[in-house]
Amino acid sequence: MQVGDPFTEKLLLEACLELMAEDAIVAIQDMGAAGLTSSSVEMADKGGVGIDLNLNQVPTREEGMTAYEMMLSESQERMLMVLKQGAEKLAERVFKKWGLDFAVIGYTTDTGHLVVRHSGVVEADIPLAALAHAAPVYERPWTETPAQAVIAPEDVKAPNSMLGALEAMMGSAALSSRRWIWEQYDHMVMAETVQRPGGDAAVVRVHGTKKGLAISCDVTPRYCAADPREGAKQAVAECWRNLTATGADPLAITDCMNFGNPERPEIMGEFVGAVEGMAEACTALAFPVVSGNVSLYNETNGVAIPPTPAIGGIGLIPDIAEMATIGLKREGDVLMLLGAEAGHLGQSLYMQIMLDRSEGAPPPVDLDAERRVGDLVRGLLRSGCVSAVHDVSDGGLLVAIAEMALAGARGVELEQLPAPLPPHALWFGEDQARYVVAASPDQADAIHKAAAVAKVPLRMLGRVGGDAIRLEGEAPLPLAALAVAHEDWLPRFMAHG
Repeated sequence: MQVGDPFTEKLLLEACLELMAEDAIVAIQDMGAAGLTSSSVEMADKGGVGIDLNLNQVPTREEGMTAYEMMLSESQERMLMVLKQGAEKLAERVFKKWGLDFAVIGYTTDTGHLVVRHSGVVEADIPLAALAHAAPVYERPWTETPAQAVIAPEDVKAPNSMLGALEAMMGSAALSSRRWIWEQYDHMVMAETVQRPGGDAAVVRVHGTKKGLAISCDVTPRYCAADPREGAKQAVAECWRNLTATGADPLAITDCMNFGNPERPEIMGEFVGAVEGMAEACTALAFPVVSGNVSLYNETNGVAIPPTPAIGGIGLIPDIAEMATIGLKREGDVLMLLGAEAGHLGQSLYMQIMLDRSEGAPPPVDLDAERRVGDLVRGLLRSGCVSAVHDVSDGGLLVAIAEMALAGARGVELEQLPAPLPPHALWFGEDQARYVVAASPDQADAIHKAAAVAKVPLRMLGRVGGDAIRLEGEAPLPLAALAVAHEDWLPRFMAHG
């Protein structure tokens, strides 16, 4: 398996950007799966031209490579570009300056063919269309994933203590802090990191401007295994929410489709459902797929991984001064929940961690609600109404509040929950299209009015203050104890792995 070299990758990116600034490039593509074959064929086909390659000019690290090996090699840190005529010397100078190999390995033609030459022999002469847009399309048989029943909140056992359950969940493998991982890497390279790890999305400054790019990657495999279509919709929607929660306008996604053996109808059915769900969500949220990757046949002894359509998204913050973080910032701020509640516990972490149950339909995704609530949150941020924002996802509402409290090192006092849903369903249910916001009390009326105009449900949750999470009828949960539970699991696991 190829091992990436991040430093060389950085040099390659800089060289490409410099050459782009010189307006010397007609087309460019990185070399991924199938290496030179896929990049050359895809570029030529999209441009409606042929391409003639001389493999003797291709830089190699091994002696005696065959044409077959060179065309399929997946060596990393490589780009294939079509240059404007006469730009060869400029390109060579730029790449040599950055310490990189550069070679002219072929030319575009008007033949519509891919021609591959090596050591004076024509190794291939193939119509490009047959390798690209006119290639055979597989129609694999597939079966739909059976729907699971919706689990009523009343049918899920309540914990003896809500805050006790919260502490156990925050100290579990699923919700424990990942600090042990991200503190081992330099996440401040070039000093343009604006929002550090631990929030809803990473944010980096666009160099030399006040703009920021928000980046998030999301998927919930347990949802996808229960309902691939709804699970993929949720992955796209959660990525959209995480970008929105920083104040970004979501722009586009890339995907990594990780599945088992597609020759098995049930696995192919998962893939079909996930693609359909992604398409529905991307269309409704104006969140297009601009690139992607597929990884299939991920199985061990015939057992496939859960369907995992990972969604990586990017968004633009026009002014990083308006960026939001999840940490509670001010004593006395009020906490509000934006979005509808149904207490959905099917496939929830509460059931998995506290009751050892992984069953039921995942939470449904209302894409119209996602759009309305997300647009409202972005507007509140840009008008300066809120001081902190966090989307509600894994673990539900109480987990989201706890993460905000830990991030800001400020406690909260929570209000009584409304009937008629069971309290544990409201605190730990994983209903979608929801955000928790913090704001000064004098902004509460404006937020209520904005939510009413947007037709978004709003509920007061409590107030920021103290050094513990307080819930009526229970002993307070000190933030110090919660932080220990949250931070301790992963280091202990790695120490005894």
